[in-house]
Amino acid sequence: MKVNFLIDGREVSVEPGLTILEAARAAGIHIPTLCYLKDIQTIGACRVCVVEVEGAKSLMPACTTEVSPGMKVYTNTNRVREARKSVVNLILSDHPQECLSCVRNNNCELQRVAAELGIRELEYPYQGRRRRKDESNPSIVRDPDKCILCRRCISICHEVQGVGAIGALDRGYSTIVAPAFKLPLGDVTCTLCGQCVNVCPTGALSEKSYIDEVWKALGNPDKHVVVQTAPAIRIALGEEFGMEPGAIVTGKLVAALKRLGFDGVFDTDFAADLTIMEEGSELLERLNKGGKLPLITSCSPGWIKYMEHFYPEFIPNISTCKSPQQMFGAIMKTYYGIVNGIARERIYTVSVMPCTAKKFECERPEMRASGFKDVDAVLTTRELAAMIRQAGIEWDVLPEEEYDDPFGLGTGAGVIFGATGGVMEAALRTVYEVVTSKPLEKLEFTDVRGLEGVKEAAVQVGELEVKVAVAHGLGNAKKILEAIKGGAKYHFVEIMACPGGCLGGGGQPLNTDDYWGIRRKRMEAVYEADRGLPIRKSHENPHIKKIYEEFLGRPLGEMSHRLLHTHYRDRKGSGR
Repeated sequence: MKVNFLIDGREVSVEPGLTILEAARAAGIHIPTLCYLKDIQTIGACRVCVVEVEGAKSLMPACTTEVSPGMKVYTNTNRVREARKSVVNLILSDHPQECLSCVRNNNCELQRVAAELGIRELEYPYQGRRRRKDESNPSIVRDPDKCILCRRCISICHEVQGVGAIGALDRGYSTIVAPAFKLPLGDVTCTLCGQCVNVCPTGALSEKSYIDEVWKALGNPDKHVVVQTAPAIRIALGEEFGMEPGAIVTGKLVAALKRLGFDGVFDTDFAADLTIMEEGSELLERLNKGGKLPLITSCSPGWIKYMEHFYPEFIPNISTCKSPQQMFGAIMKTYYGIVNGIARERIYTVSVMPCTAKKFECERPEMRASGFKDVDAVLTTRELAAMIRQAGIEWDVLPEEEYDDPFGLGTGAGVIFGATGGVMEAALRTVYEVVTSKPLEKLEFTDVRGLEGVKEAAVQVGELEVKVAVAHGLGNAKKILEAIKGGAKYHFVEIMACPGGCLGGGGQPLNTDDYWGIRRKRMEAVYEADRGLPIRKSHENPHIKKIYEEFLGRPLGEMSHRLLHTHYRDRKGSGR
Protein backbone atom coordinates (compact mmCIF):
# COMPACT_ATOMS: atom_id res chain seq x y z
CA MET A 1 0.00 0.00 0.00
CA LYS A 2 1.38 3.40 -0.97
CA VAL A 3 2.02 6.24 1.47
CA ASN A 4 0.15 9.48 0.84
CA PHE A 5 1.57 12.72 2.22
CA LEU A 6 1.84 16.41 1.42
CA ILE A 7 5.06 18.08 0.22
CA ASP A 8 4.98 21.82 -0.37
CA GLY A 9 1.20 21.63 -0.52
CA ARG A 10 1.16 18.88 -3.15
CA GLU A 11 -0.30 15.48 -2.43
CA VAL A 12 2.22 12.77 -3.29
CA SER A 13 1.85 9.00 -3.25
CA VAL A 14 5.02 6.90 -2.88
CA GLU A 15 6.16 3.42 -1.95
CA PRO A 16 6.55 2.80 1.81
CA GLY A 17 10.04 3.05 3.22
CA LEU A 18 11.17 5.99 1.09
CA THR A 19 12.85 8.95 2.71
CA ILE A 20 11.63 12.50 2.23
CA LEU A 21 14.62 13.12 -0.05
CA GLU A 22 13.81 10.13 -2.27
CA ALA A 23 10.11 11.03 -2.36
CA ALA A 24 10.90 14.66 -3.20
CA ARG A 25 13.18 13.67 -6.07
CA ALA A 26 10.50 11.33 -7.42
CA ALA A 27 8.08 14.27 -7.33
CA GLY A 28 10.53 16.56 -9.14
CA ILE A 29 11.41 18.64 -6.09
CA HIS A 30 15.09 19.46 -5.59
CA ILE A 31 16.57 19.31 -2.09
CA PRO A 32 20.30 20.13 -1.90
CA THR A 33 22.68 17.59 -0.34
CA LEU A 34 26.39 17.21 0.34
CA CYS A 35 26.97 14.03 2.36
CA TYR A 36 24.21 11.92 0.77
CA LEU A 37 25.25 9.33 -1.80
CA LYS A 38 22.41 7.33 -3.29
CA ASP A 39 22.64 3.59 -2.57
CA ILE A 40 25.94 4.09 -0.72
CA GLN A 41 25.63 6.51 2.22
CA THR A 42 22.70 7.98 4.16
CA ILE A 43 23.97 9.48 7.41
CA GLY A 44 22.44 12.98 7.65
CA ALA A 45 25.79 14.47 8.66
CA CYS A 46 25.92 17.70 6.68
CA ARG A 47 22.38 18.94 7.48
CA VAL A 48 22.14 20.72 4.13
CA CYS A 49 19.01 18.74 3.25
CA VAL A 50 16.92 19.85 6.27
CA VAL A 51 13.18 20.37 5.78
CA GLU A 52 10.23 21.38 7.96
CA VAL A 53 7.87 18.64 9.02
CA GLU A 54 4.64 19.86 10.56
CA GLY A 55 4.51 18.91 14.24
CA ALA A 56 8.27 18.29 14.57
CA LYS A 57 10.14 20.44 17.09
CA SER A 58 13.19 20.88 14.87
CA LEU A 59 14.09 20.74 11.22
CA MET A 60 14.53 17.18 9.93
CA PRO A 61 17.20 15.79 7.59
CA ALA A 62 15.39 14.73 4.43
CA CYS A 63 17.89 11.98 3.61
CA THR A 64 17.25 9.96 6.78
CA THR A 65 13.60 10.77 7.61
CA GLU A 66 11.07 8.31 6.21
CA VAL A 67 7.74 9.58 4.93
CA SER A 68 4.65 8.56 6.84
CA PRO A 69 0.91 8.74 6.03
CA GLY A 70 -0.48 12.24 6.38
CA MET A 71 2.94 13.85 6.89
CA LYS A 72 3.19 17.50 5.82
CA VAL A 73 6.64 18.50 4.54
CA TYR A 74 7.89 21.95 3.56
CA THR A 75 11.14 22.17 1.62
CA ASN A 76 11.36 25.88 0.86
CA THR A 77 10.32 28.00 3.83
CA ASN A 78 12.29 30.95 5.17
CA ARG A 79 13.32 28.84 8.15
CA VAL A 80 14.60 26.05 5.90
CA ARG A 81 16.48 28.40 3.58
CA GLU A 82 18.17 30.25 6.44
CA ALA A 83 19.16 27.00 8.16
CA ARG A 84 20.73 25.67 4.97
CA LYS A 85 22.57 28.95 4.43
CA SER A 86 23.93 28.86 7.97
CA VAL A 87 25.18 25.31 7.53
CA VAL A 88 26.90 26.08 4.24
CA ASN A 89 28.37 29.31 5.62
CA LEU A 90 29.88 27.35 8.50
CA ILE A 91 31.39 24.86 6.05
CA LEU A 92 32.80 27.73 3.97
CA SER A 93 34.37 29.29 7.07
CA ASP A 94 36.63 26.23 7.21
CA HIS A 95 37.17 25.95 3.47
CA PRO A 96 39.97 27.70 1.53
CA GLN A 97 38.73 30.33 -0.90
CA GLU A 98 40.68 28.95 -3.87
CA CYS A 99 37.89 28.15 -6.32
CA LEU A 100 39.58 29.65 -9.39
CA SER A 101 42.67 27.45 -9.04
CA CYS A 102 40.93 24.34 -7.67
CA VAL A 103 40.78 21.16 -9.75
CA ARG A 104 37.02 21.04 -9.08
CA ASN A 105 36.24 24.63 -10.13
CA ASN A 106 32.88 24.69 -11.96
CA ASN A 107 32.35 21.04 -11.01
CA CYS A 108 32.25 21.30 -7.21
CA GLU A 109 29.17 20.30 -5.25
CA LEU A 110 29.91 22.75 -2.43
CA GLN A 111 30.28 25.55 -4.97
CA ARG A 112 27.02 24.52 -6.61
CA VAL A 113 25.05 24.37 -3.34
CA ALA A 114 26.41 27.77 -2.26
CA ALA A 115 25.26 29.22 -5.59
CA GLU A 116 21.83 27.57 -5.30
CA LEU A 117 21.38 29.12 -1.86
CA GLY A 118 22.38 32.56 -3.13
CA ILE A 119 25.41 32.92 -0.89
CA ARG A 120 27.33 35.92 -2.24
CA GLU A 121 29.07 37.11 0.91
CA LEU A 122 30.59 34.95 3.61
CA GLU A 123 28.81 35.24 6.93
CA TYR A 124 31.89 34.12 8.88
CA PRO A 125 35.58 34.86 8.19
CA TYR A 126 37.80 32.01 7.03
CA GLN A 127 38.91 30.06 10.11
CA GLY A 128 40.63 27.16 8.38
CA ARG A 129 44.03 25.71 9.21
CA ARG A 130 46.62 25.19 6.53
CA ARG A 131 47.56 21.52 6.30
CA ARG A 132 50.07 20.02 3.93
CA LYS A 133 48.77 18.57 0.70
CA ASP A 134 49.50 14.82 0.52
CA GLU A 135 51.04 13.89 -2.86
CA SER A 136 52.78 10.71 -1.69
CA ASN A 137 50.38 8.38 -3.53
CA PRO A 138 51.27 7.67 -7.18
CA SER A 139 47.66 8.03 -8.31
CA ILE A 140 45.71 10.15 -5.82
CA VAL A 141 46.31 13.60 -4.31
CA ARG A 142 44.76 14.38 -0.93
CA ASP A 143 44.14 18.00 0.10
CA PRO A 144 42.81 17.96 3.69
CA ASP A 145 42.09 21.71 3.66
CA LYS A 146 39.29 21.12 1.16
CA CYS A 147 37.65 18.25 3.04
CA ILE A 148 34.15 19.01 4.33
CA LEU A 149 33.89 15.81 6.43
CA CYS A 150 31.02 14.39 4.36
CA ARG A 151 32.56 10.90 4.85
CA ARG A 152 31.55 9.67 1.41
CA CYS A 153 35.12 8.55 0.73
CA ILE A 154 35.13 6.56 3.98
CA SER A 155 31.89 4.79 3.04
CA ILE A 156 33.08 3.84 -0.44
CA CYS A 157 36.49 2.68 0.80
CA HIS A 158 35.15 0.67 3.74
CA GLU A 159 31.68 -0.50 2.75
CA VAL A 160 32.00 -0.98 -1.02
CA GLN A 161 35.69 -1.67 -1.57
CA GLY A 162 36.48 -3.23 1.80
CA VAL A 163 39.95 -1.65 1.91
CA GLY A 164 39.71 0.89 4.74
CA ALA A 165 42.65 3.06 3.68
CA ILE A 166 41.11 6.19 5.24
CA GLY A 167 38.88 7.03 8.18
CA ALA A 168 37.74 9.82 10.48
CA LEU A 169 40.40 10.70 13.07
CA ASP A 170 40.20 12.92 16.18
CA ARG A 171 37.00 14.60 17.36
CA GLY A 172 34.98 17.78 17.10
CA TYR A 173 36.64 20.69 15.32
CA SER A 174 39.85 18.66 15.08
CA THR A 175 38.23 15.84 13.07
CA ILE A 176 40.11 14.97 9.90
CA VAL A 177 39.64 12.31 7.24
CA ALA A 178 43.00 10.65 6.76
CA PRO A 179 44.83 7.31 6.80
CA ALA A 180 45.44 5.71 10.20
CA PHE A 181 47.88 7.62 12.42
CA LYS A 182 47.70 10.45 9.81
CA LEU A 183 50.23 8.62 7.67
CA PRO A 184 50.72 9.73 4.06
CA LEU A 185 48.33 8.01 1.68
CA GLY A 186 51.32 6.56 -0.16
CA ASP A 187 52.44 4.69 2.96
CA VAL A 188 49.22 2.79 3.71
CA THR A 189 47.41 -0.10 2.05
CA CYS A 190 45.63 1.78 -0.73
CA THR A 191 44.63 0.00 -3.94
CA LEU A 192 44.62 3.30 -5.90
CA CYS A 193 41.18 2.51 -7.35
CA GLY A 194 40.10 6.16 -7.08
CA GLN A 195 36.55 5.44 -5.98
CA CYS A 196 37.11 7.92 -3.16
CA VAL A 197 37.92 10.57 -5.79
CA ASN A 198 34.76 9.71 -7.71
CA VAL A 199 32.50 10.44 -4.75
CA CYS A 200 34.32 13.42 -3.19
CA PRO A 201 32.11 16.54 -3.53
CA THR A 202 35.05 18.98 -3.47
CA GLY A 203 38.74 19.07 -4.39
CA ALA A 204 39.82 17.19 -1.27
CA LEU A 205 40.65 14.14 -3.39
CA SER A 206 41.78 14.20 -7.00
CA GLU A 207 43.89 12.19 -9.42
CA LYS A 208 47.57 13.01 -9.76
CA SER A 209 47.66 14.97 -12.99
CA TYR A 210 50.07 14.35 -15.87
CA ILE A 211 48.60 16.99 -18.17
CA ASP A 212 51.67 19.23 -18.06
CA GLU A 213 54.01 16.33 -18.83
CA VAL A 214 51.92 15.33 -21.85
CA TRP A 215 51.78 18.91 -23.18
CA LYS A 216 55.56 19.09 -22.83
CA ALA A 217 56.01 15.86 -24.81
CA LEU A 218 53.61 17.04 -27.51
CA GLY A 219 55.64 20.22 -27.85
CA ASN A 220 58.97 18.38 -28.14
CA PRO A 221 59.94 17.89 -31.84
CA ASP A 222 62.30 15.06 -30.86
CA LYS A 223 59.44 12.98 -29.47
CA HIS A 224 57.05 10.81 -31.44
CA VAL A 225 53.96 10.91 -29.23
CA VAL A 226 51.30 8.23 -29.57
CA VAL A 227 48.12 7.74 -27.58
CA GLN A 228 45.83 4.80 -26.83
CA THR A 229 42.26 5.08 -25.54
CA ALA A 230 40.62 2.46 -23.34
CA PRO A 231 37.21 1.00 -24.29
CA ALA A 232 35.39 2.82 -21.47
CA ILE A 233 36.52 6.28 -22.63
CA ARG A 234 34.24 6.31 -25.67
CA ILE A 235 31.10 5.86 -23.59
CA ALA A 236 31.95 8.40 -20.86
CA LEU A 237 33.94 11.31 -22.31
CA GLY A 238 30.80 12.91 -23.74
CA GLU A 239 29.50 13.48 -20.20
CA GLU A 240 32.28 16.02 -19.70
CA PHE A 241 30.75 18.08 -22.51
CA GLY A 242 27.12 17.88 -21.48
CA MET A 243 26.12 14.71 -23.31
CA GLU A 244 23.96 12.02 -21.75
CA PRO A 245 25.71 9.16 -19.91
CA GLY A 246 26.32 6.32 -22.30
CA ALA A 247 26.67 8.45 -25.43
CA ILE A 248 29.14 6.71 -27.78
CA VAL A 249 31.63 9.36 -28.93
CA THR A 250 34.39 7.28 -30.54
CA GLY A 251 34.74 9.43 -33.66
CA LYS A 252 34.80 12.74 -31.78
CA LEU A 253 37.29 11.30 -29.30
CA VAL A 254 39.67 10.42 -32.13
CA ALA A 255 39.20 13.80 -33.80
CA ALA A 256 39.96 15.64 -30.55
CA LEU A 257 43.16 13.64 -29.96
CA LYS A 258 44.40 14.35 -33.49
CA ARG A 259 43.82 18.06 -32.95
CA LEU A 260 45.79 17.92 -29.72
CA GLY A 261 48.80 16.94 -31.84
CA PHE A 262 49.35 13.22 -31.24
CA ASP A 263 51.42 11.54 -33.95
CA GLY A 264 49.40 8.34 -33.71
CA VAL A 265 45.93 7.77 -32.25
CA PHE A 266 45.24 4.13 -31.46
CA ASP A 267 42.64 1.97 -29.79
CA THR A 268 43.40 -0.04 -26.65
CA ASP A 269 40.81 -2.49 -28.01
CA PHE A 270 43.63 -3.82 -30.21
CA ALA A 271 45.69 -4.61 -27.12
CA ALA A 272 42.58 -6.08 -25.46
CA ASP A 273 42.36 -8.49 -28.37
CA LEU A 274 46.04 -9.27 -27.87
CA THR A 275 45.34 -9.91 -24.19
CA ILE A 276 42.60 -12.40 -25.08
CA MET A 277 44.95 -14.29 -27.38
CA GLU A 278 47.51 -14.62 -24.60
CA GLU A 279 45.14 -15.11 -21.66
CA GLY A 280 42.90 -17.53 -23.55
CA SER A 281 45.97 -19.57 -24.49
CA GLU A 282 47.12 -19.46 -20.89
CA LEU A 283 43.77 -20.81 -19.71
CA LEU A 284 43.87 -23.65 -22.24
CA GLU A 285 47.43 -24.52 -21.25
CA ARG A 286 46.48 -24.72 -17.58
CA LEU A 287 43.42 -26.81 -18.36
CA ASN A 288 45.38 -29.21 -20.55
CA LYS A 289 48.59 -29.44 -18.53
CA GLY A 290 47.26 -29.27 -15.00
CA GLY A 291 48.30 -25.71 -14.14
CA LYS A 292 47.08 -23.73 -11.14
CA LEU A 293 43.33 -23.12 -11.24
CA PRO A 294 41.28 -21.06 -11.22
CA LEU A 295 43.06 -18.72 -13.60
CA ILE A 296 42.28 -15.18 -12.43
CA THR A 297 42.41 -12.19 -14.76
CA SER A 298 45.05 -9.50 -14.34
CA CYS A 299 43.71 -6.53 -16.36
CA SER A 300 42.72 -4.39 -13.37
CA PRO A 301 45.74 -2.87 -11.56
CA GLY A 302 43.60 -1.88 -8.57
CA TRP A 303 42.56 -5.51 -8.15
CA ILE A 304 46.15 -6.69 -8.56
CA LYS A 305 47.38 -4.33 -5.85
CA TYR A 306 44.52 -5.46 -3.58
CA MET A 307 45.52 -9.08 -4.14
CA GLU A 308 49.19 -8.33 -3.43
CA HIS A 309 48.26 -6.69 -0.11
CA PHE A 310 45.43 -8.89 1.14
CA TYR A 311 45.58 -12.23 -0.73
CA PRO A 312 49.15 -12.81 -1.96
CA GLU A 313 48.57 -16.56 -1.67
CA PHE A 314 46.64 -16.22 -4.96
CA ILE A 315 49.64 -14.94 -6.92
CA PRO A 316 50.11 -18.39 -8.59
CA ASN A 317 46.50 -18.16 -9.81
CA ILE A 318 46.88 -14.76 -11.42
CA SER A 319 47.30 -14.63 -15.18
CA THR A 320 50.83 -13.59 -16.08
CA CYS A 321 49.41 -11.45 -18.90
CA LYS A 322 49.98 -7.74 -18.62
CA SER A 323 46.97 -5.47 -18.89
CA PRO A 324 46.05 -4.18 -22.37
CA GLN A 325 47.54 -0.80 -21.45
CA GLN A 326 50.96 -2.30 -20.76
CA MET A 327 50.85 -4.70 -23.70
CA PHE A 328 50.17 -1.75 -25.94
CA GLY A 329 53.10 0.22 -24.52
CA ALA A 330 55.51 -2.66 -25.02
CA ILE A 331 54.35 -3.18 -28.62
CA MET A 332 54.64 0.54 -29.37
CA LYS A 333 58.26 0.70 -28.26
CA THR A 334 59.27 -2.46 -30.09
CA TYR A 335 57.24 -3.60 -33.11
CA TYR A 336 55.80 -0.15 -33.94
CA GLY A 337 59.21 1.47 -33.68
CA ILE A 338 60.83 -1.18 -35.89
CA VAL A 339 58.12 -1.02 -38.58
CA ASN A 340 58.22 2.79 -38.71
CA GLY A 341 61.96 3.22 -38.23
CA ILE A 342 61.59 5.20 -35.00
CA ALA A 343 64.09 4.71 -32.19
CA ARG A 344 62.29 3.48 -29.10
CA GLU A 345 63.78 6.24 -26.92
CA ARG A 346 61.98 8.77 -29.14
CA ILE A 347 58.57 7.14 -28.72
CA TYR A 348 56.45 8.66 -25.96
CA THR A 349 53.37 6.60 -25.14
CA VAL A 350 50.28 8.09 -23.52
CA SER A 351 47.25 6.17 -22.26
CA VAL A 352 43.80 7.63 -21.72
CA MET A 353 42.25 5.42 -19.09
CA PRO A 354 39.12 5.40 -16.90
CA CYS A 355 41.35 4.28 -14.04
CA THR A 356 43.56 6.07 -11.52
CA ALA A 357 45.40 2.84 -10.64
CA LYS A 358 46.78 2.76 -14.20
CA LYS A 359 49.04 5.67 -13.17
CA PHE A 360 50.64 3.36 -10.61
CA GLU A 361 50.72 0.40 -12.97
CA CYS A 362 52.84 2.17 -15.58
CA GLU A 363 55.39 3.04 -12.89
CA ARG A 364 55.88 -0.57 -11.77
CA PRO A 365 59.50 -1.64 -12.36
CA GLU A 366 58.22 -4.80 -14.06
CA MET A 367 56.70 -2.70 -16.86
CA ARG A 368 59.89 -1.98 -18.83
CA ALA A 369 59.98 -4.88 -21.28
CA SER A 370 61.09 -2.57 -24.08
CA GLY A 371 64.16 -1.46 -22.14
CA PHE A 372 62.35 1.79 -21.40
CA LYS A 373 59.24 2.71 -19.49
CA ASP A 374 56.59 1.08 -21.72
CA VAL A 375 53.84 3.61 -20.94
CA ASP A 376 55.16 7.09 -20.21
CA ALA A 377 52.04 8.86 -18.94
CA VAL A 378 48.45 8.01 -18.07
CA LEU A 379 45.60 10.51 -18.35
CA THR A 380 42.16 9.92 -16.90
CA THR A 381 38.99 10.67 -18.85
CA ARG A 382 38.69 13.88 -16.83
CA GLU A 383 42.25 14.94 -17.65
CA LEU A 384 41.69 14.43 -21.37
CA ALA A 385 38.55 16.57 -21.17
CA ALA A 386 40.60 19.29 -19.44
CA MET A 387 43.22 19.18 -22.22
CA ILE A 388 40.51 19.46 -24.89
CA ARG A 389 39.20 22.58 -23.16
CA GLN A 390 42.69 24.02 -22.72
CA ALA A 391 43.30 23.62 -26.45
CA GLY A 392 40.12 25.54 -27.27
CA ILE A 393 38.63 22.62 -29.18
CA GLU A 394 34.87 23.00 -29.71
CA TRP A 395 33.48 19.59 -28.86
CA ASP A 396 30.07 20.07 -30.46
CA VAL A 397 31.49 20.75 -33.93
CA LEU A 398 34.12 18.00 -33.97
CA PRO A 399 33.74 15.61 -36.92
CA GLU A 400 33.80 11.82 -36.67
CA GLU A 401 37.27 10.48 -37.45
CA GLU A 402 38.91 7.05 -37.50
CA TYR A 403 41.74 5.58 -35.43
CA ASP A 404 45.09 5.21 -37.17
CA ASP A 405 46.31 1.91 -38.59
CA PRO A 406 47.43 -0.69 -37.72
CA PHE A 407 46.47 -0.45 -34.06
CA GLY A 408 43.16 1.27 -34.58
CA LEU A 409 41.27 -1.88 -35.42
CA GLY A 410 39.72 -3.46 -32.36
CA THR A 411 36.88 -5.92 -32.09
CA GLY A 412 33.67 -6.03 -30.14
CA ALA A 413 35.45 -8.40 -27.78
CA GLY A 414 37.90 -5.62 -26.99
CA VAL A 415 35.15 -3.04 -26.45
CA ILE A 416 33.34 -5.10 -23.82
CA PHE A 417 36.48 -5.09 -21.66
CA GLY A 418 34.99 -1.82 -20.36
CA ALA A 419 32.17 -3.58 -18.49
CA THR A 420 32.29 -6.06 -15.65
CA GLY A 421 32.19 -9.54 -17.17
CA GLY A 422 33.60 -8.26 -20.46
CA VAL A 423 37.04 -9.85 -20.20
CA MET A 424 35.42 -13.16 -19.33
CA GLU A 425 32.96 -12.95 -22.22
CA ALA A 426 35.65 -11.93 -24.71
CA ALA A 427 37.86 -14.83 -23.62
CA LEU A 428 35.01 -17.34 -23.89
CA ARG A 429 34.23 -16.21 -27.44
CA THR A 430 37.79 -17.09 -28.47
CA VAL A 431 38.42 -20.13 -26.26
CA TYR A 432 35.21 -21.80 -27.40
CA GLU A 433 36.07 -21.49 -31.08
CA VAL A 434 39.72 -22.44 -30.62
CA VAL A 435 38.76 -25.63 -28.76
CA THR A 436 35.77 -26.68 -30.84
CA SER A 437 36.78 -25.28 -34.25
CA LYS A 438 33.12 -24.29 -34.55
CA PRO A 439 31.60 -20.81 -34.69
CA LEU A 440 29.54 -19.74 -31.72
CA GLU A 441 25.83 -19.70 -32.43
CA LYS A 442 25.35 -16.87 -29.94
CA LEU A 443 28.16 -14.47 -29.05
CA GLU A 444 26.51 -12.95 -25.98
CA PHE A 445 27.27 -14.70 -22.68
CA THR A 446 24.52 -12.94 -20.74
CA ASP A 447 25.12 -14.90 -17.54
CA VAL A 448 28.29 -12.89 -16.89
CA ARG A 449 26.69 -9.52 -17.65
CA GLY A 450 25.00 -7.06 -15.33
CA LEU A 451 25.70 -5.25 -12.06
CA GLU A 452 25.15 -8.14 -9.67
CA GLY A 453 28.21 -8.18 -7.40
CA VAL A 454 29.20 -11.80 -8.03
CA LYS A 455 28.07 -13.77 -11.08
CA GLU A 456 28.62 -17.45 -11.86
CA ALA A 457 28.14 -19.46 -15.02
CA ALA A 458 28.99 -22.81 -16.57
CA VAL A 459 29.89 -22.89 -20.26
CA GLN A 460 30.22 -26.07 -22.30
CA VAL A 461 33.48 -25.85 -24.27
CA GLY A 462 33.89 -29.05 -26.23
CA GLU A 463 33.81 -31.91 -23.77
CA LEU A 464 34.62 -29.72 -20.77
CA GLU A 465 32.13 -27.73 -18.71
CA VAL A 466 34.08 -24.56 -17.86
CA LYS A 467 32.96 -23.01 -14.59
CA VAL A 468 33.49 -19.25 -14.44
CA ALA A 469 32.86 -16.44 -11.99
CA VAL A 470 32.89 -12.65 -12.22
CA ALA A 471 33.21 -10.06 -9.45
CA HIS A 472 33.38 -6.26 -9.58
CA GLY A 473 34.24 -3.98 -6.67
CA LEU A 474 36.85 -5.12 -4.19
CA GLY A 475 34.28 -5.99 -1.54
CA ASN A 476 32.93 -8.58 -3.97
CA ALA A 477 36.47 -9.70 -4.83
CA LYS A 478 36.87 -10.65 -1.19
CA LYS A 479 33.68 -12.72 -1.33
CA ILE A 480 34.82 -14.72 -4.30
CA LEU A 481 38.34 -15.27 -2.98
CA GLU A 482 37.00 -16.47 0.35
CA ALA A 483 34.65 -18.81 -1.52
CA ILE A 484 37.60 -20.28 -3.42
CA LYS A 485 39.51 -20.72 -0.17
CA GLY A 486 36.42 -22.46 1.19
CA GLY A 487 36.38 -24.98 -1.64
CA ALA A 488 34.43 -23.34 -4.49
CA LYS A 489 35.61 -24.75 -7.81
CA TYR A 490 36.07 -22.52 -10.83
CA HIS A 491 38.25 -22.71 -13.91
CA PHE A 492 38.34 -19.00 -14.76
CA VAL A 493 37.61 -15.91 -12.64
CA GLU A 494 37.40 -12.26 -13.66
CA ILE A 495 37.84 -9.57 -11.02
CA MET A 496 37.63 -5.81 -11.60
CA ALA A 497 38.47 -3.36 -8.82
CA CYS A 498 35.83 -0.77 -9.66
CA PRO A 499 32.06 -1.15 -9.27
CA GLY A 500 30.69 -1.79 -12.74
CA GLY A 501 34.15 -2.51 -14.11
CA CYS A 502 36.26 0.02 -16.01
CA LEU A 503 33.21 2.04 -17.00
CA GLY A 504 32.94 2.94 -13.28
CA GLY A 505 36.65 3.67 -12.90
CA GLY A 506 38.08 6.28 -10.57
CA GLY A 507 39.07 8.50 -13.49
CA GLN A 508 35.66 8.73 -15.11
CA PRO A 509 33.45 11.86 -15.22
CA LEU A 510 32.15 12.82 -11.79
CA ASN A 511 28.46 12.24 -11.24
CA THR A 512 27.16 11.32 -7.80
CA ASP A 513 23.44 11.92 -8.41
CA ASP A 514 22.84 8.27 -9.32
CA TYR A 515 25.88 6.09 -8.57
CA TRP A 516 24.55 2.84 -10.07
CA GLY A 517 22.23 4.37 -12.65
CA ILE A 518 25.12 6.09 -14.44
CA ARG A 519 27.06 2.83 -14.55
CA ARG A 520 24.04 1.01 -15.96
CA LYS A 521 23.71 3.50 -18.82
CA ARG A 522 27.41 3.25 -19.63
CA MET A 523 27.18 -0.55 -19.59
CA GLU A 524 24.31 -0.53 -22.08
CA ALA A 525 26.44 1.66 -24.36
CA VAL A 526 29.39 -0.76 -24.14
CA TYR A 527 27.25 -3.61 -25.44
CA GLU A 528 25.73 -1.35 -28.10
CA ALA A 529 29.24 -0.50 -29.32
CA ASP A 530 30.08 -4.22 -29.45
CA ARG A 531 27.00 -5.00 -31.54
CA GLY A 532 27.89 -2.24 -33.98
CA LEU A 533 31.34 -3.56 -34.92
CA PRO A 534 31.94 -5.83 -37.93
CA ILE A 535 34.40 -8.09 -36.05
CA ARG A 536 33.42 -9.24 -32.56
CA LYS A 537 36.01 -11.92 -31.73
CA SER A 538 39.63 -11.23 -30.84
CA HIS A 539 41.09 -14.10 -32.86
CA GLU A 540 39.45 -12.77 -36.03
CA ASN A 541 41.21 -9.39 -35.87
CA PRO A 542 43.43 -9.39 -39.00
CA HIS A 543 46.00 -7.08 -37.43
CA ILE A 544 46.32 -9.43 -34.46
CA LYS A 545 47.04 -12.27 -36.88
CA LYS A 546 49.60 -10.11 -38.67
CA ILE A 547 51.54 -9.10 -35.54
CA TYR A 548 51.91 -12.76 -34.56
CA GLU A 549 53.05 -13.68 -38.06
CA GLU A 550 55.55 -10.84 -38.35
CA PHE A 551 56.80 -10.36 -34.81
CA LEU A 552 55.41 -12.28 -31.84
CA GLY A 553 55.42 -15.76 -33.34
CA ARG A 554 52.67 -17.39 -31.32
CA PRO A 555 50.69 -16.86 -28.11
CA LEU A 556 52.82 -17.79 -25.08
CA GLY A 557 55.90 -17.90 -27.30
CA GLU A 558 59.31 -16.55 -26.35
CA MET A 559 58.73 -13.02 -27.67
CA SER A 560 55.21 -12.88 -26.24
CA HIS A 561 56.47 -13.91 -22.82
CA ARG A 562 59.19 -11.28 -22.87
CA LEU A 563 56.96 -8.39 -23.92
CA LEU A 564 53.42 -9.27 -22.87
CA HIS A 565 53.76 -11.16 -19.58
CA THR A 566 54.90 -10.16 -16.11
CA HIS A 567 54.94 -11.21 -12.45
CA TYR A 568 53.56 -9.86 -9.18
CA ARG A 569 54.79 -9.66 -5.59
CA ASP A 570 53.69 -10.19 -2.02
CA ARG A 571 52.97 -6.81 -0.37
CA LYS A 572 51.23 -8.18 2.74
CA GLY A 573 52.09 -6.05 5.75
CA SER A 574 53.49 -3.31 3.54
CA GLY A 575 51.82 -0.01 2.74
CA ARG A 576 53.51 0.27 -0.64
